[in-house]
Amino acid sequence: MNPRQISRRQCLQWVAAGTAMAGIPLRSNAQAKGFVPTSAISYHIGVAAGGSVDLYARGIKQALESLNLVNGQPVVPQNKPGAAGLLALQAMQKARGDAHHLGTFHTGSIAGQVTGVLKADMRDYVPVSMMVEETTLVAVGVESGIRSIEELVARLKADPTALKIAVAPLRGLNLHLAIAKPLKMAGVDVSKLTVVPFRSSGESVTALLGGHIDVVVATGPTITPQAQAGKARLLVSCAAVRGTGPLADVATWREKGIAADYVSYNGVLLPPGVDAEQIRFWEGALMKVAASQPWRELVEKSGNRPIFKGYVDSHRYLQRELQETQELVASLGAGAR
Repeated sequence: MNPRQISRRQCLQWVAAGTAMAGIPLRSNAQAKGFVPTSAISYHIGVAAGGSVDLYARGIKQALESLNLVNGQPVVPQNKPGAAGLLALQAMQKARGDAHHLGTFHTGSIAGQVTGVLKADMRDYVPVSMMVEETTLVAVGVESGIRSIEELVARLKADPTALKIAVAPLRGLNLHLAIAKPLKMAGVDVSKLTVVPFRSSGESVTALLGGHIDVVVATGPTITPQAQAGKARLLVSCAAVRGTGPLADVATWREKGIAADYVSYNGVLLPPGVDAEQIRFWEGALMKVAASQPWRELVEKSGNRPIFKGYVDSHRYLQRELQETQELVASLGAGAR
């Protein structure tokens, strides 16, 4: 068995039991009180500004500071778009063992690893929490002649290349898979789709409003406000059940007879090599963020669902999602091209 897999299982067992993790050096008496930040915290965001990943990272930063959860230290967001998030992950690698660095943990990175567009292994890092369950939406501009998801499917079944479909930040990530999965089940040849990648969902939505693309696949925070402003039309949700608030009237694929749910999660990552005390500190701080009213309002306003799942559940999700995404990508033929 792979030694890393043994260590990971041990980590899950020991952290769940509240004991020390395997391979972590014994702490001195001076360290016995546990980790607290003693300098600025760098928050490495693997996408450009304007999308949901960036929005939530900055919301977490604000909550950590306003709730005084970081020992008076500033949290400094650093957007590092490019290479499907690899630049941000490389910064995390350089910070090995240093919990003064945070990163963005989201389903898109897992999909990127599976499809080959992200040249990294997410199992090398430490997902410490999942904070948001994201709803992916399919939308068109308000001037579009396509008025329903049935019309969209019919157009693409007749000619899969007929419409330019925007995703972010690359093909082969979660937004691409979120539309490829139901379209394939509906009988569309998804290998021929005209998929146009943008650096962020903010940019893809701007392109939709400008008439440069026909369809956008995006999470709630970026496209829902445009629908509320009368500039975009939400056709369908990729969630298993309807959302609340602004998404209460948006039907799901499942309601349309296509059981192709696709849910994304968004949370926080720690560098490789952090110890149990560092994990406990951030797990506790982020649990308090998740329970705070301003944070919950930020997430709910976007049409998504605030959640909290800690270190153990986040690791289990990572492992499970890797396997399920491998199966999905193999069935779709949706790897990087």
